[in-house]
Amino acid sequence: MTTNTLKTVLLLGMLSAVFLIGGEALGGRNGLYLGLGLAAVMNFGSYFFSDKIALSMYSAQPVTETENPDVYRRVAPIVRNLAQRMELPMPKLYIIPDESPNAFATGRNPNHASVAFTFGILKLMSDSELEGVVAHELGHVLHRDILISSIAATLAAAITMLARMAMYASFFGGSRDDDDRGSALGGIFMLIFAPIAAMLIQMAISRSREYDADAASAKYVGSPYPLIGGLQKLETWSKRIPMDASPATAHMFIIKPFTGEAFMRLFSTHPSTEDRIARLQAMR
Repeated sequence: MTTNTLKTVLLLGMLSAVFLIGGEALGGRNGLYLGLGLAAVMNFGSYFFSDKIALSMYSAQPVTETENPDVYRRVAPIVRNLAQRMELPMPKLYIIPDESPNAFATGRNPNHASVAFTFGILKLMSDSELEGVVAHELGHVLHRDILISSIAATLAAAITMLARMAMYASFFGGSRDDDDRGSALGGIFMLIFAPIAAMLIQMAISRSREYDADAASAKYVGSPYPLIGGLQKLETWSKRIPMDASPATAHMFIIKPFTGEAFMRLFSTHPSTEDRIARLQAMR
C-alpha cells in the first residue's frame, strides 16, 4: 500500500469517526445511527464527488472552446503543453468568479483531474508566471496529492459543520437524548475535538507537498523564476483582495486564502511563501 493510499484510507476512516462520535455526542443512540448513515454517504461522496463539491463551493464554471472561450484560448495551450511534458492527461479547466488571485487542482486521479483558476489570477499573472502556477498545480496531479486534498476538504467541512452545530446547540439549548446527555456536553466535546481533528488533517496533508509541487514547476517549466514571480504577486495581492474561502478547502489552493477568519488558522497547511521562494531560488 502506497503512502498516499494509506493516507486516503486513514482520512476516510477519520471522516467516519467524526460522524459517529459527533452524532452520538449530539444525539445519543439516534445520533449515532444518523452519524453512521451520514458516514457511509460522505465516504462514498468524498471519494467519487469531492472534486465536484469543491468546485461547486466556488461556483466554478467550465472552461472550454464554447464556454468561456477567451479564457480557454489563453489557458488551454499552457496547460496542454505542460501536461504533455509531464505525461499527464489533459485536465478539465474551470474558472472561479473571484477577484482574489488563486488556483487549485482537484480530482481523484490524473484521469479525473481538474484545475481551477480565479479571474483574479488571470488578470494578475503574465503568461510566464501563469505557466509556473499551472506547473505547480499539475505537480500535485503528478504526485497524486489531489485525492487526499479533496477528501481532507470534505473531512474538514464535516468537522466545521459538527463543531458549529454543537456550538449552536449549547447556546440555544436542546432536548436531552435518551442517554441524558445535554447539548452543552456535545458542544464542549466538539469544540475540543475540532482542533484535534484539524491537527490530524495537517499531519495527513504534509507541507512538503507544496515544496514538491514547486520543484515540479521549476523542473518542467525549465526555471524556478516564473513561479517565484507568481508567488510574490500572490502573496501581495491575496492580502489586498481577500477571498471568501472556506477553511475546509484552504489547503487546496496554491497559496493560503486570506479571509480574516480565525478558524482558518486551524486548517492551515501551507509553508510560508518566503520559505517556498527561498527554496526555489536555491534551485537556479
